[in-house]
Amino acid sequence: MNLDRVFAVVGSALDSQRQRLNIIASNLANAESTRTPNGGPYIRRDVVFQTASTQTPFHAVFNSAFGDPAEPAGVRVTDVIQDSRPLRTVYDPSHPDADEKGYLHLPNVNPIEEMVNLMSATRAYEANLAVMETGKTMTLRALEMGR
Repeated sequence: MNLDRVFAVVGSALDSQRQRLNIIASNLANAESTRTPNGGPYIRRDVVFQTASTQTPFHAVFNSAFGDPAEPAGVRVTDVIQDSRPLRTVYDPSHPDADEKGYLHLPNVNPIEEMVNLMSATRAYEANLAVMETGKTMTLRALEMGR
């Protein structure tokens, strides 16, 4: 496998984890939001990953001409979905967003779960950066050998 393909796979993973980090940050920032522009409390969101081709048009022609079967797959975010878990409900009749019975509906965001997701996404991002750095080092050493 060429190192440029490694960079394409790692780049797709970095972009996907960046999107995941943004969604997690949004969840944490809105953990207590009882009113959104759409009305009602914030609903937790999550990303859906899917394998994605990293093949460029050049690689497609090259692979068809030389029969390279190794097609590394990257990852991409295909959708951002809303969590279907129920909202939290507390009795607070003094809150302006409470219903007629005095119950306040809060987002279904669990800050502890979001922090675990944040650590997981950060570590995945860092691991991909390490792979990128290793690929860069290998490329530089290959160039030094060619001198």
